[in-house]
Amino acid sequence: MRVLGFMTGTSLDAVDMAVLETDGETISAWGPAGERKLTDATRDLVLAATQAALQWPRGQAEPSEFAPAAEAIAQEHFAAAEAFLAANALTWADIDLIGMHGQTVLHERPVDGVAGRTVQLGDAGLLATLSGRPVAHDFRTADVAAGGEGAPLAPIYHLARAAASGLEAPVAVLNVGGVANVTLWTGGEDIAAFDTGPGNGMIDLLVQSRGAGRFDAGGRYASVGKANEAVVRALLAHPYFQAPAPKSLDRHDFSLEPLDKLELEDAAATLVAFTAEAVRLAFELMGQTPREVVVTGGGRHNPEIMKALAARLPAPVTTAEDHGWRGDSIEAEAFAYLAARTERGLPISFPKTTGVTQPMTGGRIVQPQGAD
Repeated sequence: MRVLGFMTGTSLDAVDMAVLETDGETISAWGPAGERKLTDATRDLVLAATQAALQWPRGQAEPSEFAPAAEAIAQEHFAAAEAFLAANALTWADIDLIGMHGQTVLHERPVDGVAGRTVQLGDAGLLATLSGRPVAHDFRTADVAAGGEGAPLAPIYHLARAAASGLEAPVAVLNVGGVANVTLWTGGEDIAAFDTGPGNGMIDLLVQSRGAGRFDAGGRYASVGKANEAVVRALLAHPYFQAPAPKSLDRHDFSLEPLDKLELEDAAATLVAFTAEAVRLAFELMGQTPREVVVTGGGRHNPEIMKALAARLPAPVTTAEDHGWRGDSIEAEAFAYLAARTERGLPISFPKTTGVTQPMTGGRIVQPQGAD
């Protein structure tokens, strides 16, 4: 199948798009990839939905802010894809299937026997009708309902990507998005994965809270600051780091309060150190050192994060591009791959990646209105 995958991360930056030719197992070709920045109007709707989600009591009707945000996200996806396909001499008729992750506005991990909650907004039915193509979506709900973490879901694609590149196990793929997550491939089909801690998300929230922009572009603030190791230790005292793997996070799970007395530059440097030290602890928890750590996601564009990872991790740190991967498109590629697996009824989550008791299928496919 030729599948168009979409990903919109918690940074609320852009709609990422990538085309794969795949049967959900092997990948025969990597098609074009690209992005389109989110409009301010959609970003505002998503921020309102996120704030409402954080205050949403269990068992109550979903917040009224969800529906308009879901519609706007679908419209953004369609507009982004229309331009993307035209720029790459493709039409909707060339696409067999769409994989849409949607915009995460809430992710709560299961705790003490209470099932988690996860919400990814995006009107898949509207996108299917606008595009005339079937849309695979809602990839996390079944896993969460079965007692799983619902995240991370990219590990099975990380395995396929590493294998296609001829990488030798053990190898780790570290995605530094709003939250950072790691996949450890130890050979064959054996993968383990979990969220290590914050990625870019806390730094983004810090910079925004200080009125200094939307993110620390190029690590500008962190590069002239000094990490406060006492604050790093305080942040690492969060019970998440003592919890067994697999485990997952929301970008809002950690408070910025311990950083209140620090200047912006020192606070940014401290969060960079926190991100890297949390990854180091993840490798301790897994009990195995990989041959290398391949970094994907937006965090690899922050030189301070990359320096901190290189200084603290027990293995050589490389970037996706070092292996010919498209580091900004890995997540979009992953959801194209997961869409194909959903179409074929193949599992997308596993005991050592989300904590479910057995490999699980996931995702739902919605057909265009009026289609068979």
